[in-house]
Amino acid sequence: MAWNIAYHTEAVESFVLGLPDGLLARYLKLTEMMLEFGANLGMPHTRAMSDGLFELRIKGKEGIARVFYCTLIGQRIVMLHGFVKKTDKTPPKELKLARERLAEVKKS
Repeated sequence: MAWNIAYHTEAVESFVLGLPDGLLARYLKLTEMMLEFGANLGMPHTRAMSDGLFELRIKGKEGIARVFYCTLIGQRIVMLHGFVKKTDKTPPKELKLARERLAEVKKS
C-alpha cells in the first residue's frame, strides 16, 4: 500500500508551494521519497520531535525551511505547519502551532 500526503489547511499547502525554487525542489524530492518509502527518512531528512510530531528538514541555497507533519493510520502523512528558519533553534511559537494542529488532527 502506498503512502499519501495531505495538508492540514490550504494555507499550509500554499506556503509549501510558495517556497523559493531550490527549497521547493528539495521539498518535492523528499516528499516523493516519503510516498515511496514512508514517513521516516531519518536524519538529515526527517526528525522526530515527540508525541507523533515530525519535521521535514529542507535545506537549499536560499536558506532552510521546516515542515512539521504527523502520520495517521492507513499510511497517511499530514503536513501541519511550515516556516522558513531564520535562527539556529526552532522558534517556540512555530513548534506550539504545530503541536496545536497535531492535537486537532488526532481528535478527528
